[in-house]
Amino acid sequence: MPQELPGFYYDKEKNRYFPLKGPIPGSSRSSSSSNNAKKPSTNNTQESNFFRRTGVRISQLLQGRELNGNVITSRKGKCDFVEEFLKIQASQPVVWKYRSTEKIADSAMDQIHIDIHTAEGQTEANVLITGGVNGSLSLFEVGKAGEHNHGVECIPDRMWPVIEEKRAESGKDPGCIWRPPGASLHMSSNISCIKMCGKHSPIQRALITTLGSETSGGSVYILNLVEPVDFDSSSAIGEMMRRTADFNCTIWTADCSYNSNRAVIGTNVGAALVNLETGMTSWVCRSKSDVLSQQLDPSGNIVLCGLRNGAILTVDVREKQERVSDRFIRHRIPYSSLGRQGPNSSKQWFEVKGNIYPSRTILMPSSVCSLVSLQSYDQCFLASSMDGLIKLYDQRMTKRGAVQSYEGHVNSHTRLQLGVDQSERFVMAGGEDCSLRLWSIKSGKLLFEEKISDSVLSTVCWKRSERLVKTLNEGNIYDECLSRQNHSWGTWFGSQEGLFYISWS
Repeated sequence: MPQELPGFYYDKEKNRYFPLKGPIPGSSRSSSSSNNAKKPSTNNTQESNFFRRTGVRISQLLQGRELNGNVITSRKGKCDFVEEFLKIQASQPVVWKYRSTEKIADSAMDQIHIDIHTAEGQTEANVLITGGVNGSLSLFEVGKAGEHNHGVECIPDRMWPVIEEKRAESGKDPGCIWRPPGASLHMSSNISCIKMCGKHSPIQRALITTLGSETSGGSVYILNLVEPVDFDSSSAIGEMMRRTADFNCTIWTADCSYNSNRAVIGTNVGAALVNLETGMTSWVCRSKSDVLSQQLDPSGNIVLCGLRNGAILTVDVREKQERVSDRFIRHRIPYSSLGRQGPNSSKQWFEVKGNIYPSRTILMPSSVCSLVSLQSYDQCFLASSMDGLIKLYDQRMTKRGAVQSYEGHVNSHTRLQLGVDQSERFVMAGGEDCSLRLWSIKSGKLLFEEKISDSVLSTVCWKRSERLVKTLNEGNIYDECLSRQNHSWGTWFGSQEGLFYISWS
């Protein structure tokens, strides 16, 4: 049975969709479509909302596709049917909140596919790793696999939209998540970062860092998930943890290289490389301004460092690093060259040490809280600052400023993460106003904005498919577009209030 969409109906004889208003003469309607036509108010409201957010009605897309194929001509120029349809689909998510998940994912989280032991034997499981500001570290099994372990069952409740505002088939329950008995651990201090090492590598392990405390610095851990996990053991997660390195400073963030053998750590005194096999540490950058965010480029040779003073540094990690920071090259970077005045009249420059590319330095108006490199365009990255700005930069054109801006984000002092889907079409973020927002990366248009929580959605993790999602080509038909995206779209958000899941239908 073809899926019903607002604003049009499906003709079985002609095997295609037609708009409810002004159908092609001679076409037939099913009884269900006729009933929907008698109640157009909800659909018209939704269609109006889509038009306001995307600029194109879904009925226009379908009409244009029937006449011209995937390339549709409008007043704004030519557009691709698949791209425009996905924008419309992205503007109508369904939001779920999981019970019994308070304060377990408000600091960091990531997702991984691992093998686990069950009563029926070894099976693959989708696992969400979460970290809290209170130092809690947890593993949640997503789906039916967790039913075998008699752990804590977390049930989803639909938060948005209310059922009356959405057609029933869009509200499919995403299912429970389970926290097995041996899948919780309390760390020595706040969890500051969780990152999968080599996301496309057969070696499955996670990098976990702790912030540090008043009496001790942060630490770097490896969670080894190579061997099948037995969650029936009461100390399963503890047996998989290995402390790799200790620092005498605060660890704010971290990232892993593609080959998963090393990680870059962001601290309150600079950035350092850590060999995950030996624990050997070497500094790549020293700064008096905290490194709050980091992102390795796809090659693993360059790391972007977002500082508290608003600077985004480009650091080359291929050169021989120094264990003694006095041997670093000193760089004095004037604020005026970056198009910004210093914090006061007497401070017109700031100093950093290391293998820096001064000409690539970018300065945002406030502290840089999130950086995300784009895999499809290896010179481009997204950056978010604590004044609510989200920008897209091209490292080849840093002097020209941002190539795209994303309006509407709300932030003043919180480390809020950006989330980018696998196809790199959309970016999402939670705001200090407890709202969730989604933008088109290419156009910068705000596609979705809604308050869904009573606390700030500070962490984000897009659902990762077992295989990379390929970009749809022009030969894909509507049904393929819909089914493929439904299987790959999903996002986890964490706040003090609990764990949220965003799905699309």
